[in-house]
Amino acid sequence: MKLSRRLFVLLVSVLLASSAFAQTLIIAQGTDAVTLDAHDVTDSPTATVMSHITETLFRLLPSGDIVPWLAEDYTVSEDGLTWTLNLREGATFHDGTPFDAAAVVYNIERFLDPDNAFTFAFLLDRIENIEAVDESTVQMTLSSPFAPMLAHLTHSSTAMQSPTAIEELGDTYSDNPVGTGPFAFESWDKGQQVDLVRFEDYWGDMPALEGVRFLAVPEGTTRMALVEAGEAHVAVRVPPQDVMRLQAAEDVDVELTSSVRTIYIYFNHSLEPMTDVRVRQAINYAVNKEEIVEFVLGGAGRVSDAPISPGVFGYTPVGNYEYNPERARELLAEAGYEDGLEITLYSPDGRYLQDIQVTETIQSQLAEVGIDATIETLEWAAYLATTREPIESNSVQAALLGWGTVTGDADYGLYALFHTDQWVPDGSNRAFYSNSEIDDLLNEARSTADQGVRAELYEEAMSIIWEDAAWLFLHSETQITAVRDEVSGLIIHPTERVLAYEASLE
Repeated sequence: MKLSRRLFVLLVSVLLASSAFAQTLIIAQGTDAVTLDAHDVTDSPTATVMSHITETLFRLLPSGDIVPWLAEDYTVSEDGLTWTLNLREGATFHDGTPFDAAAVVYNIERFLDPDNAFTFAFLLDRIENIEAVDESTVQMTLSSPFAPMLAHLTHSSTAMQSPTAIEELGDTYSDNPVGTGPFAFESWDKGQQVDLVRFEDYWGDMPALEGVRFLAVPEGTTRMALVEAGEAHVAVRVPPQDVMRLQAAEDVDVELTSSVRTIYIYFNHSLEPMTDVRVRQAINYAVNKEEIVEFVLGGAGRVSDAPISPGVFGYTPVGNYEYNPERARELLAEAGYEDGLEITLYSPDGRYLQDIQVTETIQSQLAEVGIDATIETLEWAAYLATTREPIESNSVQAALLGWGTVTGDADYGLYALFHTDQWVPDGSNRAFYSNSEIDDLLNEARSTADQGVRAELYEEAMSIIWEDAAWLFLHSETQITAVRDEVSGLIIHPTERVLAYEASLE
């Protein structure tokens, strides 16, 4: 078999490294890291890397339970405004800086500093004041009760990082992260790989692995070739057409794992023709989501019936745009496009399961109702930057993206993407969607302690979003991961992170 130049380079790189790192787990991802500053991370592949280097105060388990982590326990005042965290003692950052209350205060103040403009600052924006009571106690005062606070403190972007390293390294810190995690950063060959080594002074159970290497391999066929040849131990997003062959292999397993990720195409509500709800609804009726899940994803997905996926608090089915090209044509005609229209549709390639194939299928289905869609693709970091342009310079009409509600709470899956305050570039609302009724419902749900009331508010909000056709609602992903038999203890998390804390190589 003739190898591509990229595959040959990757094979040589891995072979040369294997003798030096006999116990290094090699994970082939679809995209490279974007930044290694945990507070600035907005994508799951980067979060996977950072989850080995940095740690959060609380952790969301695959079961959905939240457990203490760098914080050992906490109390909340009766009025819900004062949170007291008791911190784990004995943890240190990789550079020797103590993990203590002062470090927690530094990290949260940095995360919330408007000058830093971190995308996910809204997660903790109810914190009005934070102070160190003593070396192992932190007290946070909120401006108002905040129901998802504990869930938000599990988010990887709220992780603790060394204040010393951040101050000393300045702008270069994003290439040289320092956390408290089981693995320390070693090197980053941008566009190629990130190397981590075991942190010998880790406060918790010492990893069996000496290191972890994350390879950036956009091509699915190349990722599969690497894992089949034994040059990578793990490969994410297995193409459905490769599943049966890999399952038949003697030394590779294929693992199917549910996820909290919803795949969608957002519409830019500031640009015609996406300003017209009839056009947005027409596109939803024109796309056969069942066909995409069955034939493009090989059944590794679930057609969306809400803007968030099952397994997230607040989820409830709110509707279905059945495949109805005749209705799509009627709506287009009502909107003044009886002769069709042209749009540009952006798509990543290698970020999500069969993403470019999904987009090409949608392109074909839209053509059947008179919508001529031109597909544009970009490298992942450039894709995020382009779709994140502010409204006055943003020319993206529609784009394929995915969102994992990694806190397990609907606030993160809805507030971040549909609240007017979260328009890019400061937030993640790339659609520039704005509805005052939705804003009010989401604000109320954040401040209401009663989970039953919160669930009702989210159902009402999602019903409006659905009827408004804010997106082209597609599907929830099933993670398909190839893992070699010599790997044990690997965690494939519903939040789309592959975690090697407990992994070993036999």
